[in-house]
Amino acid sequence: MIETGSELRELAARVAAAPWVGIDTEADSLHSYPEKMCLLQLAIPGEVQLVDPLADVHLEPLWEAFDRHELILHAADYDLHLLYNGHHFRPNRIFDTMWAARLLGEAKFGLNDVLTRHLGIQLEKGSQKADWGRRPLTERMVDYALNDVRYLHDLSQLLREKLRALGRLDWHQQVCERLIQECAVPSEVNPNTVWRIKGHERLSPAGLAVLRELWRWREVDARRANRPPFFIVRHESLTELAAQASDDGLAAVRFPHYLTARRREGLREAIEVGLAVPPAERPRPIVVRTRRLSRQEIALAEDLKQRRDAWASALNIDPTIIAPRGTLFALARAGSGEWDKLLPWQRELMSKAAPIHIPVPQKSTDGSTDGSTDVQKENPENGESANREWNPGRTATNSKTVESKS
Repeated sequence: MIETGSELRELAARVAAAPWVGIDTEADSLHSYPEKMCLLQLAIPGEVQLVDPLADVHLEPLWEAFDRHELILHAADYDLHLLYNGHHFRPNRIFDTMWAARLLGEAKFGLNDVLTRHLGIQLEKGSQKADWGRRPLTERMVDYALNDVRYLHDLSQLLREKLRALGRLDWHQQVCERLIQECAVPSEVNPNTVWRIKGHERLSPAGLAVLRELWRWREVDARRANRPPFFIVRHESLTELAAQASDDGLAAVRFPHYLTARRREGLREAIEVGLAVPPAERPRPIVVRTRRLSRQEIALAEDLKQRRDAWASALNIDPTIIAPRGTLFALARAGSGEWDKLLPWQRELMSKAAPIHIPVPQKSTDGSTDGSTDVQKENPENGESANREWNPGRTATNSKTVESKS
């Protein structure tokens, strides 16, 4: 583990001279609050290393060395958020092996799935929910962390060639550029909406005023205790307390039995503050007003869906990678600027006529189809793929570690 400035500078020099670099990160979102990057893993030819961001060491030499490279990552969105928000680092170029697998038509695109399929390597994934802020790391944690970068270069080379053979390498580059643009930006918090947790839509203005104060109390207590907010009081409990207090008063509130006396008193004071908010100053329910689609727009949305689905079938990829359901309706809406939000390759497909003859993928000896496999079938309930919808810049959470890296 790299823990000193001299070790880091030596490593940075080797990284700068290396022909390629693979990286990954681990955070402590399940064990502390606010979350922070607890580990940086990297691989260069002949070497895999762990860097300790929690040690008293400046990481700037490493960022400067990274600037010279296209960084190889798997499911890069969360890592990019973590690197930018915690260390103000934004890479120049990346190669995301998860999105490479998706653009090849693979329905299972976690790191373990992709490694097993293409390299015959299966990783032991027992440390997904480990406390990465602990020191020293266990031997099992070290092996887990290093394995997340150990095979990234070999995997990227193989996937790159498959993308090139299918004419989709430029598509992948566009995806990666969008990831950098949308993930490597400061996290913005709207103070008027951040407290509106699940269940808030059922509350009256009085209940919303109480919920806002309860959420503020929990934020302060979570930071004081260095624990995730849901460890202090669950979302559902906060909305229940707000509903009870606004409907029947403070005396009717039933506090969770597991709370300490201090936290019970803190919640009580927050409820009193919320109930005391004058009616004119209480937050109002959010009303989303959207114009109904016209008959012509509905017909266009259906035409776009058929066009998208035909291209997805011809290309053997998940249709939501081309355009998710919500985007189809936005594209059909008159005067919509949604077309400009599509990547060039998506826009090109959606603006072209659907292919008339759908090629039947030929089965290979390993059961794959034309180098891309297992296209996710559409869910008959909602008309969309059960796979993750296209949204590379979505707000990332540490659940990505389980969903996409495993």
